[in-house]
Amino acid sequence: MTSSEWLQHPELLELLASADLEVEGRLSDASNTTLRCRAEVGGAELLCVVKPVAGERPLWDFPEWTLTHREIAAFELSEALGWHLVPPTVWRTDGPGGEGMCQLWIDEDPQASQVQVVRPGGRIEGFVHVLDAEDGSGRAVELVHAATDDVARIAIFDVLVNNADRKGGHVLTDVDGRVWAIDHGVTFAVDEKLRTVLWGWAGDPVPESVMTDVERLHDTLGDSFDAVDRWLADEERQVLRDRVRRLLRQRTFPLPGSRWPAIPWPVF
Repeated sequence: MTSSEWLQHPELLELLASADLEVEGRLSDASNTTLRCRAEVGGAELLCVVKPVAGERPLWDFPEWTLTHREIAAFELSEALGWHLVPPTVWRTDGPGGEGMCQLWIDEDPQASQVQVVRPGGRIEGFVHVLDAEDGSGRAVELVHAATDDVARIAIFDVLVNNADRKGGHVLTDVDGRVWAIDHGVTFAVDEKLRTVLWGWAGDPVPESVMTDVERLHDTLGDSFDAVDRWLADEERQVLRDRVRRLLRQRTFPLPGSRWPAIPWPVF
């Protein structure tokens, strides 16, 4: 079964949390231990990504052993918004490598990238400009991203979760054309850390349809919302609500700040 077919399975989350997993390999370019695993379910193959807590690399600006918790919180916040941007993600106490998160593997269409690097003048229709740069050979290039509603939601989602690492490769398009956001281990920090490639709308008004969903999220979170709060520290929960309220006041895509690098490196 494809990832799109699994998404229709009524017990997908339960299967991700309990199916017997076999490790196929490790994603070698990931910063933390990231395993691609498979399970045999009713004669069909279920593929997933597992990130064990024990495989987290210590970071100076995030508490130890919390990155996989943030992955779960990001999924739950995406669900609360009704955007379903993050692939189904669950907590496992008995996964390969011990406790950690398990997420549905997305069958990606590599030819449908939402973030691209192009030569000057090679702008793609339906894409917006982010920045001018040089490649490794010193030749001029431009970073661009798709100007779609899905990408706009991811850009605002990153504002809400304070994503410190939205690389181009963290925005996937599956074989059915659906857009997904992955890799949310460095999110929900108390200090401002937004670092993303999705700056194409910086300073522009946020679409009202997006703001309507953010208003509903504000009501859903209230003073307590266990699905998200249980994975975060007390101050992180409060600052999340502060970011929601700030966006509701400003109603614009933010501008890059000066206290933190605005673009992740590498970009992909």
